[in-house]
Amino acid sequence: MDTRMHTRRGFLKAAGIGAIALALPGRRLAAKAAAGERPNIVLILADDMGWSDLGCYGSEIKTPNLDRLAAGGVRFTQFYNTAKCFPSRACLLTGVYAQQCGMARGYDKITNAVTLGEVLRSAGYRTLMTGKHHCNENPYDRGFDRYFGLRDGACNFFNPGKQREGEPKPAQKRPNRAWCIDDKTYKPYTPPEKDFYTTDYFAKYAIQYLDEYGKEKKPFFLYLAFNAPHDPMMAWPEDIAKYQGKYLAGYEKIRNARYKRMLDMGLIDKKTFALSPREKKSWDSLSDEQKKTEDRRMAVYAAMIDRMDQNIGKVLAKIKELGKEKNTLVFFCSDNGGSAEVVRIGKGEIGNIDRWSSVCSAWANVSNSPFRKFKNYSHEGGICTSAIASWPEGIKNPGRISSRASHFIDFMATFAEVGGAEYPKTFRGEKITPLEGESMLSALQDKSADRKKPLFWQWSRGKAVRRGKWKLVCWGSKMAKTKTKKASGDPAWELYDMEADRTELNDLSKAHPEIVRELADLHKEWAARCKQG
Repeated sequence: MDTRMHTRRGFLKAAGIGAIALALPGRRLAAKAAAGERPNIVLILADDMGWSDLGCYGSEIKTPNLDRLAAGGVRFTQFYNTAKCFPSRACLLTGVYAQQCGMARGYDKITNAVTLGEVLRSAGYRTLMTGKHHCNENPYDRGFDRYFGLRDGACNFFNPGKQREGEPKPAQKRPNRAWCIDDKTYKPYTPPEKDFYTTDYFAKYAIQYLDEYGKEKKPFFLYLAFNAPHDPMMAWPEDIAKYQGKYLAGYEKIRNARYKRMLDMGLIDKKTFALSPREKKSWDSLSDEQKKTEDRRMAVYAAMIDRMDQNIGKVLAKIKELGKEKNTLVFFCSDNGGSAEVVRIGKGEIGNIDRWSSVCSAWANVSNSPFRKFKNYSHEGGICTSAIASWPEGIKNPGRISSRASHFIDFMATFAEVGGAEYPKTFRGEKITPLEGESMLSALQDKSADRKKPLFWQWSRGKAVRRGKWKLVCWGSKMAKTKTKKASGDPAWELYDMEADRTELNDLSKAHPEIVRELADLHKEWAARCKQG
């Protein structure tokens, strides 16, 4: 790709992108880009974190650094992922759906697509990545100048590799998780440092890279992809101690308190965001011993998020120290909703190196408040992430809450626009899938701009389509009993008005069969288009 800066018209012509794909930047931004003052870009990703797990989204968990970003930036209430780790991360990196880049059914290699690293590096950015990738390719080979992290999907936080002298045997689901340091891959990676903890070291390497490259004249793109708070539930004792005992109040009280804080801070309104029913398990049905275990479980989960925020603060402090804070665009989000998956490995205490435990459904229901369902589902609890954008020189009217419907596929269009980069038709001799995402710049500049194209989901037994206020969603292959479905094994679709019912409590499929048919047909057309691509 040509690395020269382009005018708006020349850029679109060279990239082969219609005006529908990228929004027109403001005059100030265009002038800064022309002067070579493009923003630095930092994209921070959490793993399996629920919508309400940040302080600025109603949580009791202490996240002062992310709360500060939100206060000086924009919080999104309709920001979407794919409901699953590796498809979300593929969408985020490529600007196309996982079904279009070889990452829909299992993590393999990204095909017929370019990564943010490749696109931004071609435009003169220094490209840096630390953290979880969840792909069979090394990011170092896909456009990133430096990379340190887990190429795999999950690992032991204290030791991803072999048992070290003087420590308990690390709990592992698999003993050979792939780990990369620049061009080298290790299977497994056994860290020599005794103070190793993935969250700390992902941030440590990010800061090291900023020290090395942050004073260059060229802008930088840093992708910091945490594996917290994905299982295993593991955290430092001092962080756990902050929360131990706080969750003895129980699932219902913690969830209701989060919901009230959301209402009080104006993040949501009670009419549109009615609190969905809690999970079937009641706190009062537990024995005292079970309550202590559940308190410990959630205390560890909270500690993992707390530690992630601490490290985000360190990275932001480094950017400020470099004098780059004002012209740095920072995005934060999670790759899917809170997870109800159950994993039990090892006999140590929850939180320790020798115990692999998950947060489980009752606390995941709290994390996803006020939504229904969890990771893997295409309902809001699975696909809607808390999302924050901060950019002191680029965001208008900071402190806002944006209801713009956005998706991980939008990062490519947004970063290409603010970075003056091209999105190519071909790359390294491979035909590239046309860009699917739409720029979010208008939302950052507080300009009304409705989404032009529908959004689609397909993972596991879940699928959905969102167009305007309407969302069609289903789970499973259960035969529908309404006249709106064919007797062909199609799943039972649910229809929701997202302007009136964000928590998906009032299924309107019977009242609007024509909309069900129309959106279902759109989903079939999209699926067929993805296969052809």
